[in-house]
Amino acid sequence: MRNYIIRRALINIPVIFLVMTMVFIATSVLPGDFVAQRAAANNPIPSDPAAAKAQVEQARHQLGLDDPVPVRYAKYVGNVLRGDLGTSFVTRKPALDQFKDGIPYTAQLGLMTLFIAIITSVPIGIISAIRQDSPVDYVLRIFAIVALAAPNFWVATMILLYVVKWKLWEVPISTSPLLWEDPMGSMRLFIIPAVAGGLAAGAGVMRLLRSQMLEVLRQDYVRTAWSKGLRERVVIVRHALKNALIPVITILGLTIAGLISGNVVFEYLFNIPGVGNKILTAIRARDVPVVQAFVIVIATFVVFVNLAVDVVYGVLDPRIRFS
Repeated sequence: MRNYIIRRALINIPVIFLVMTMVFIATSVLPGDFVAQRAAANNPIPSDPAAAKAQVEQARHQLGLDDPVPVRYAKYVGNVLRGDLGTSFVTRKPALDQFKDGIPYTAQLGLMTLFIAIITSVPIGIISAIRQDSPVDYVLRIFAIVALAAPNFWVATMILLYVVKWKLWEVPISTSPLLWEDPMGSMRLFIIPAVAGGLAAGAGVMRLLRSQMLEVLRQDYVRTAWSKGLRERVVIVRHALKNALIPVITILGLTIAGLISGNVVFEYLFNIPGVGNKILTAIRARDVPVVQAFVIVIATFVVFVNLAVDVVYGVLDPRIRFS
């Protein structure tokens, strides 16, 4: 397994490099830049156009934006290889500082979303499978379809409107407390996007787990377990669920990898200063180094989550051999 992990990690390096190149190209071909946008915002109608143009050119030279694209790309790659992901145009601090500031909020929202997705999808998928074609099964399947079809941001907005209208609790949007700073205040803020995102993320898992459980329950070894007189809980948990979870792990892995990108709307809607919110702010400000740094870190996270999913396959299924 160690050789497999090392080989996969080495394969991931070109993937990360390709993502790094694509984000550089995407941020380089757009018209305008940080300096032009800032100059237009601060002085939309300059009294001395020649002086204003000279100031813009000087600022672009200081930031290295007047270099040809190949030169900028070579500098960018060289800096990344040295571990330097750039300096923010806005704050003049390392680009990853904003990522470090936002990761606690994104991690808390992501973990709460994943927790709700698992505690809802796994029991519903199991119950729906073992009670196939019963009224309970039909109700749970309808619930899964609705959760899958309804846009999660719309669900979160509706929940927020009802909470505000009926004054169920006060949502601290202006302060955005973390769980270890203000547990109750943090729960009041994060619970709505976590529930909306968790139900949407878990809906696909519910349907997939149900279909996999139905397939496994028809296998000979499960019928043998029933014939031995084992209790239902033992048959389901020890014999059926473990094998049914193998393809479900893929969906969970994609869910974990998509937590950062999937929560961008929630962070913006609830004013949570997480990674997604900071990416949107950087894009609007044309703060290219911050955008590039964030994308590299997120891409690295995604590819190594996929590697972890493959490793979990071997733990769940002893038939899988890493070569």
